Amino acid sequence: MTSINKKTLQDLEFNTVLETVSDLCVTQSGKELAMEITPFATKESTLKALKQTSEYVSSFTNNNIIPNHYFDTIDYELKFLGIEDSFLELSSFKKIATLTETTINLITYLKKFEEYYPYLYQDAVEIPLEKAILKEIENVVDKYGEIKDSASLDLLTIRKSINLVRGKINQSFGAALSQYNGAGYLDDIRETVVENRRVLAVIAMHRRKVKGNVMGQSKTGSIIYIEPEATLRYSRELNNLEYEEREEIVRILKRLTNTIRPFKNTLYEYQSFLSAIDVTSGKAKYANKINGLLPEISEERELYFREAFHPILFLNNKEKRKPTYPQTIHLGADSRIIVISGPNAGGKSITLKTIGLLQLMLQSGLLIPVHERSKTFLFDRILTDIGDNQSIENHLSTYSYRLKNMNYFLKKCNARTLFLIDEFGTGSDPELGGALAEVFLEEFYDREAYGIITTHYTNLKILADELPSATNANMLFDEKSLEPMYKLNIGQAGSSFTFEVAQKNGIPFGLINRAKKKVEGDKVRFDKTIANLQKERHKLERTSQNLKEEETKAREEGKKMEAINIKIQDKLERYQEVFDANQRLVSLGQKLDDLSERYFNNKSKKTLFSELLKIVEIENSKRKQITIKEKKEKEKIEKAILKEVEQKIEVIRVEKKEEKEKKKQEDQNKTKFPLKVGDRVRMIDGRSVGTIDNIEKNKATVNYGIFTSKVSLDQLEMVERKK
Repeated sequence: MTSINKKTLQDLEFNTVLETVSDLCVTQSGKELAMEITPFATKESTLKALKQTSEYVSSFTNNNIIPNHYFDTIDYELKFLGIEDSFLELSSFKKIATLTETTINLITYLKKFEEYYPYLYQDAVEIPLEKAILKEIENVVDKYGEIKDSASLDLLTIRKSINLVRGKINQSFGAALSQYNGAGYLDDIRETVVENRRVLAVIAMHRRKVKGNVMGQSKTGSIIYIEPEATLRYSRELNNLEYEEREEIVRILKRLTNTIRPFKNTLYEYQSFLSAIDVTSGKAKYANKINGLLPEISEERELYFREAFHPILFLNNKEKRKPTYPQTIHLGADSRIIVISGPNAGGKSITLKTIGLLQLMLQSGLLIPVHERSKTFLFDRILTDIGDNQSIENHLSTYSYRLKNMNYFLKKCNARTLFLIDEFGTGSDPELGGALAEVFLEEFYDREAYGIITTHYTNLKILADELPSATNANMLFDEKSLEPMYKLNIGQAGSSFTFEVAQKNGIPFGLINRAKKKVEGDKVRFDKTIANLQKERHKLERTSQNLKEEETKAREEGKKMEAINIKIQDKLERYQEVFDANQRLVSLGQKLDDLSERYFNNKSKKTLFSELLKIVEIENSKRKQITIKEKKEKEKIEKAILKEVEQKIEVIRVEKKEEKEKKKQEDQNKTKFPLKVGDRVRMIDGRSVGTIDNIEKNKATVNYGIFTSKVSLDQLEMVERKK
């Protein structure tokens, strides 16, 4: 059972993450629910939440986008449904209908695409789809959110009467308007509306000439607003009908409320389901913002976060367009505890918080910004001691508070605990505090707990080096510029660079030497050795990086050259094949040419056939003996080629036939007897008919009435012989 206290959530700024997730939710209940996210108690519920978030993230990029889940909260309506004889207003039923319809659509969709969203569908499978709720509301309320006329027979009768009376009011008002306007009693505006009634705009001096009820006057008093006497009686009747309409609507709403009341628990389920979906949607959107994913959840006790980003820092730096440096850290059987040392402002605390916050997020169903090959297991407890923990309420000093915290750690710490302690042992005398911190660390180690601490204490660095399943680490520092590099280096303790940083900040060299003399020689030598080791390590890392880059470039160039070489070799082989084939054909052609010439000279068919057969046998002897399979394949290809050739021959045959038919037709159309002057003729394939005026040699002058034309006799056909 996972149990993580509020202090851990505060130390790791988990609430800041929840605020961002809450802002990404679209419903009010979803926003409130997101702020209540805490680590799940069991592994099953944790994995289910992580899978649901991961499925929702996948919906952003696949073709099966999850439908809209927005709804208006119905907490007020659920409360009223629990009160007997109460009834809901019209707007409440509209909210209930939207909630029901959205839920049914979403559950139906998840059922249809269960293969894509199996974990999201798990929450929906037990929820009943009560379409009766929608049907009952739709029988009473129209799509515009108004009560339908057909909601009851009485309402239908009342509304018909209202429309009839309104017609009479308009008719009577129109008659009065025409009468008094014709008499010149009305102002230019003629009419207006007062208290939702049409009234005449009467000039003040004619007020006594217009019969009716005075409803008011203009600011200057020059216009009096009067409801004509003719419409007054109908207005009273309309008021009575509108009152009856309101009473009938209340009766309808009470009846509808009583019909919906048994579905109160179902509606509560609908709201809870959509709120949970909204939170999952907010988690998925947050994962997109931070490039979050689901790492492998291992059964073995191993935490490996590769290229892990602190999500809050990542988003802040992204907004400011500043870089964020990822960290890679590994906690396993061989290195359960890591002691990080090094100068201040080097990123020790951020590294500590990054690991703690990411583990906390993961156990709360949130995806985390790490490399896809990362993996971890689920801790039962995450214990933290980070920042200034001075307790004003309990009048405790920082060190007293930290000791109280360590006592709590000792009670709760076990093999499934992750502890994170910043500046371990500080707040008291360095030697005494360091000794006590060393004992605490040994105790945590003996209980097989997993943890990360940051410290400046040398004895803790030495202890981490001596314990088999503990290791030192440091935040890399540039030894030249003395600027932090924000990169965690596992396996070696870090120097605090105390004197180097002091020298960089302008402290006189003489004072620094005096300080060095006051410190024990072994301490200075040890710190100096660590600093030198860090410098050497940094140089080796840079050299290794350069060599890797050079190796990568060389490998890429080698691959390119190999690809070019293969292409050239392939081309050479193809060229050689073409050349050999051409040479063979040239040689064969030369032999046939010689044979043809001999036959031309001696006319001996016997010699011709004998020599030709010899050439064919020689060529066949050169051919490779093919297998039955190859023969079949070759025959198949030859058949395909033969079929294609036959098709082409058939096309040519058809074309030739058509051409022959056309020629035959043309021959038939040609004149079988000589044409004479005065014959009526037309051009072959032509429409215009003309008369031959003159014939000279093989050309005739044809008169078409409007114009004449010289045409070859071969192109003319007889239409009518001259009479």
